[in-house]
Amino acid sequence: MKTGIVGGSGYAGGELIKLLSIHPNFEISYICAGMNAGEEITAIHPHLFSFAGQKFSQTDVSEINKCEIVFIALPHGESAKLISQIDQKVKVVDLGADFRLSSRESWEKYYGGEYAGKLPYGLPEIGDNSREIAAANKVANPGCYATAIALAAAPALASSLIDYEDIVAVAASGTTGAGRSAKVNLLGSEVMNSLSSYKFGGVHQHTPEIEETLSTIVGSQVRVSFTPILAPMPRGILATVTAKLTKDCDTKEIHEIYSKYYLDGDFVEVLPLGTLPTTASVNGTNKAAIAVAVDTHTNRLIISCAIDNLGKGAAGQAIQNANLMCGFSQGAGLWQIGVK
Repeated sequence: MKTGIVGGSGYAGGELIKLLSIHPNFEISYICAGMNAGEEITAIHPHLFSFAGQKFSQTDVSEINKCEIVFIALPHGESAKLISQIDQKVKVVDLGADFRLSSRESWEKYYGGEYAGKLPYGLPEIGDNSREIAAANKVANPGCYATAIALAAAPALASSLIDYEDIVAVAASGTTGAGRSAKVNLLGSEVMNSLSSYKFGGVHQHTPEIEETLSTIVGSQVRVSFTPILAPMPRGILATVTAKLTKDCDTKEIHEIYSKYYLDGDFVEVLPLGTLPTTASVNGTNKAAIAVAVDTHTNRLIISCAIDNLGKGAAGQAIQNANLMCGFSQGAGLWQIGVK
């Protein structure tokens, strides 16, 4: 299938180029990059050797409309303007935030600007999402933090194991999660040997996305207290999610519940008891690694989830969604293994 990538110069865009270049069904025919148009792809992404001599194109809707499927990796507020001009016959996976939220009020509170509406949500492992994605022409790819936290909490909520009004999530992310724009706080000399919280106090924009996603599972308003942390590494997310147990369960019972919930999920690994996820084990993959434990001292469930913010948190998941939309195997082009 003729495939386009819009926003190819960003980190997610570069990961899309890499993964799609070895995909058995998608053939890259168009890569554009806004301000980087005219620059060589390898000048921005030096690891993409097979694209040596090729340049980023200008963003041109007429060229996008020649594609059968297009991946849009633009900052929030940008993709909505572009998607409205794209021909309906072109399938779209939007990696931005513009179409993730059902609530106009939440969009205006956390993002600002004009609310664009809602598209089917591209987290295939949750509820009936995979069927909706398969039937859709356009899909909103989830945020990276939202992916890790939703995957961590979903089985517990589906089995009514936890108090859905008091979920606490703390998640550390690599610096690529902040995008490629130059920022002083992301300079190597600022980040190395240091951890720091940011968007402190429940104001991170993924909060309503997490709550909306999990609320569809229980049919009631889920409340999540979310604190993000900037970690001194390029990529990866490690999320720790806790909540008060509402049932008398031990770690082994909950491990069985999680294993059963994700039994058919090729990209979610519930690790053996006593094994904890690491970001290195999933970096470069579309995998999520999950561990569970019961804190008997506080009667709380603890879930740890690791993903690659550029893989399952962005480009990998976008391709997984595209595979579903086009009737291919979910795993087509996505069987890479982790670093260690």
